[in-house]
Amino acid sequence: MKWRRFNGEAIQLPIKEEVRSAIIREVNNGYRLKVCIGTDSQVKGAETEFATVIVFLREGHGGFMFIHNEKTRDKYSIKERMLVEVAKTIEIAYELCDLFTTYDVDMEVHVDINTNPQFKSNLALREAMGYILGMGFAFKAKPEAFASSSCANRIVN
Repeated sequence: MKWRRFNGEAIQLPIKEEVRSAIIREVNNGYRLKVCIGTDSQVKGAETEFATVIVFLREGHGGFMFIHNEKTRDKYSIKERMLVEVAKTIEIAYELCDLFTTYDVDMEVHVDINTNPQFKSNLALREAMGYILGMGFAFKAKPEAFASSSCANRIVN
């Protein structure tokens, strides 16, 4: 998986090592961290592009993020696409969760699914909640899920 910084600079280390380095650096600089992980997608013609972000929030001092983009020609219903977004988010959250426990960093999974039943994405909410909570992760959905609905959204649009 290729990851990069917001400025486009490629991350050379495996993502777990890069996240570990970032946590150690930020904690040594005196920051209390929180990490939010989310994925958004955009259908562009025959392709669907997914963007997954790992957002590091420095309590009271801004933040930064790592980004992974992926394109596919697979076709999805809206519900399937929302659940693929959740699966991509859970995959990276699961890979990194032991680091967050080791370094006492709060982590949330953010899903780009609307809690309002009037929106199409709401079709996937119940399954997404079951999946995320079943994995033991704290999560937020729209409108509180800024990692997916704002940060990742800017990457795919």
